[in-house]
Amino acid sequence: QLQLEESGGGLVQPGGSVRLSCAASGIALDAYAVGWFRQAPGKEREGVSCMGSTGASTHYADSVTGRFTISRDNEKVYLEMNSLKPEERAGYSCAVGSSWIVQATCTHQEYAYWGQGTQVPVSS
Repeated sequence: QLQLEESGGGLVQPGGSVRLSCAASGIALDAYAVGWFRQAPGKEREGVSCMGSTGASTHYADSVTGRFTISRDNEKVYLEMNSLKPEERAGYSCAVGSSWIVQATCTHQEYAYWGQGTQVPVSS
């Protein structure tokens, strides 16, 4: 059973930066579609940034384009978040999809494996 574990969350001041990591056990992440999703209290889960299985395709939510960057190696997926806003306070989770998802998508139904999430409070 694939297991994912996020790390790197914690209190960030508005305008600050944080880098989240997601480690996977049992697979080489650079062969699968991966994504980062977030869910704030009382809101629906939102796809933040996703990458297709080959790594050539990435997708970002409009609200984070230019500020967030998704990357990966064969062991981990990363999400670099800059210029964070208070409204981006949420639980951030990584997810892994199929190896045939070449075109990046943040449709959560395409992802079969999910981490528990890490909290990123954004507050002064």
